Amino acid sequence: MGSESRAFCSSKAPHMRKLPTANISEALLPTLSRQDIRDLFPGPEHFLRRKATWKLFHKEQEVQQAPSPNQENGSNGRGLATVQINPCVSETPRPSNPTPPQPEVKEILDPPRTCSYPTLSMLFILTVMDELRCILDRSNPDFISDLKTSWESFYGKAQFYGVFKKLLGPSTTQDKVTRSIAMMKALPEMFPSPVAPPKNLGHASEAMVHILEPTENPNTYLQRRPVFSPVLIICDSSCMLAIGSTPVITFPKENIDTAVLYLLAYYYTFHLTYPKCIATLLSVLQSEVQQDAIHDSYATSSYKKALSEWKKFIGE
Repeated sequence: MGSESRAFCSSKAPHMRKLPTANISEALLPTLSRQDIRDLFPGPEHFLRRKATWKLFHKEQEVQQAPSPNQENGSNGRGLATVQINPCVSETPRPSNPTPPQPEVKEILDPPRTCSYPTLSMLFILTVMDELRCILDRSNPDFISDLKTSWESFYGKAQFYGVFKKLLGPSTTQDKVTRSIAMMKALPEMFPSPVAPPKNLGHASEAMVHILEPTENPNTYLQRRPVFSPVLIICDSSCMLAIGSTPVITFPKENIDTAVLYLLAYYYTFHLTYPKCIATLLSVLQSEVQQDAIHDSYATSSYKKALSEWKKFIGE
C-alpha cells in the first residue's frame, strides 16, 4: 500500500472500507442526504454511526430550525437549550429573544455562550466514544474506562520518551494543560512520518492541534487549513474540536488530557483518512493505545521503525 495514511487499516473494522469502495471522499460527506447515509451504512448496528454522521454536518441547520429560547421554557423539546456558546470567552448569558438573529459568518465558531451547550457537547462526545466501543470492542461495557487507562499508561511512558529524544523538558513544574499541549506538539516528532506536512500547515502537529492566537479568527483558520482532519483548537479557557471547517464540540480546557482520545474516535466514527504527515503517529496510537492491530498491508516501514524504537525504549 505504501502509506499508512488511512484509518481503514483496522483489523477489527473491515466495514470501514465502505467510503473508498463507494468512491466517496471525506469532502463529499456534507452533501449526503439521510437516505444516502442510510444506504451507505444500512442495518441497526450502524444506527449511532448514521446519527453521528448526520449531526456532524447538519448540526447548524438543526439549531437554526429549533424553537426559540423562550419557547417551552428555553428548551428544544428534549430538555436541552439550543443557543450555542463561545468556547474562547467567559460565560455571558444571552438575554431572552423570541426571534434571535442569525449568526454572522465570523460568529459560526464564536457564538454567544450559555451554560447548556456543554451538555450537548458532552452528549455528542459520549455518542462518538460509544460508537468507537461498538467498532473495537462491542461486548466490553468498560471499554471507555479501559481506553483511558491505556492512554494514561502510554502518556506516562511518552513523557520519558520525549525527554529521551530531547523533545520535551522536565514536567515537574508544569500544570496538566501545559503538559498536555507540549505532549501533543511533540508526539509527531516522537513517531515521525516520512511525508512532510503541507507548507501552509507548518509543523506536523498542526494537523492535530492548534493554539488560537488572541487576534486570530477561528473560522478563518479552519477555512484555510490544507488538510481535512479532526483538529483540536485551544482557546484561553476552552477547547474546540473541528473536522475540516466544521466545528463539532467544545469542552473545558481542564479535560484536554483526554483530547487525543476524542480525535482518534472521530477518525474511526467518520472513517477519515490519516493525514500523511502524522500517519505514523496515529497508527502507533491505534495499535498501542486503542489496542487495534494495524493490518499487515498498512504496516509500513516508518510505522515498524517507530514502533520498534518505542518498544525498545519501554523494554518490551
